[in-house]
Amino acid sequence: MDIKQNNKLIYVLLAISSALALILILIGFAEPVADAGGTNHPSIASMKIGGNGAARLAHVGNYSFAFICLVFLLIVCLAAFGVSAKKRTREFWIYVGAAFGFTMLVSWKLFMGHQAFLESGETTYSFGFPTPTAWQLYGAWLCAIPLVAVYTLGFRKFIYTAEDEESFNHLLKSKSDTD
Repeated sequence: MDIKQNNKLIYVLLAISSALALILILIGFAEPVADAGGTNHPSIASMKIGGNGAARLAHVGNYSFAFICLVFLLIVCLAAFGVSAKKRTREFWIYVGAAFGFTMLVSWKLFMGHQAFLESGETTYSFGFPTPTAWQLYGAWLCAIPLVAVYTLGFRKFIYTAEDEESFNHLLKSKSDTD
């Protein structure tokens, strides 16, 4: 069972990494957008001013959102890979899945808020910032907390159990007995 679970997860990691590579290739071959790097400022020759942000993201916006979602999924899977397969119980996957779901919610709010701003030019304000900026500023840091909580609160259950500690102490004792 242990080897089968590890093999499944390694194939998931391979699939995610392959999808990330494919998305980067698709972004690389996306149609160039006129004035994507901005345009010349009318009175200051050495300055560029922003171009059309919605046009810049028209061809790659969904790819960039898919890319960040896959990066977060890769982080979660790599974190799970660090847990013994026999301890990756259904409960563990529910906690990790909930942490990933929270991250996806924040990512979606950030991306969609930014897209709405680019399309309309209007935004609301939250916590002293434009809403998409607030999601980036506060949400990006907040995203890590659920996964850290799974590891912190579940450390003795999923990472280093009492049985693991007993086995480790037995190993240390047997090592010191031979020296």
